[in-house]
Amino acid sequence: MLILSLDPGCQQSAYLLYDPIATAYPLVALASGIVANATLRERLIYDKVLCVADVLIIEEVVSYGMPVGREVFETVFWSGRFVEAWGGTFVLLPRREVKLHLCHSSKATDATIRQALLDQFGGKERAIGRKACPGPLYGIRKDLWSALALAVTWSETQA
Repeated sequence: MLILSLDPGCQQSAYLLYDPIATAYPLVALASGIVANATLRERLIYDKVLCVADVLIIEEVVSYGMPVGREVFETVFWSGRFVEAWGGTFVLLPRREVKLHLCHSSKATDATIRQALLDQFGGKERAIGRKACPGPLYGIRKDLWSALALAVTWSETQA
């Protein structure tokens, strides 16, 4: 099952096409990038590579009772636009579930989640590798770590 995961933002978002049984591929991400939201929305409709995914996983924006700014509302708006453009099966996955699954703590940070993913894929040297000999996580950067965490969490909790 191919998983397309999105870490939405107010202006740009990270996407990652993930194959949980990527034994035939050198890299975990079959396609990935951080692009403007309007561009990603168009890709969800027309890009033949992204359209092969079986499910779309989006990080859910969750309220914790604190006041939020315009950026949060823009992110929620774009999440809805992405689901609309996708038109298929989708799941909204809260960040808290990702933290609990990968780090066994709701207090985990981005750095802790990244380290948990690196450990799961064999440690930093083996997981990332080098340009001449890339590891399965080679090229994962910035918000792509969150997109990968979403995909890994969902694939492992659905088994």
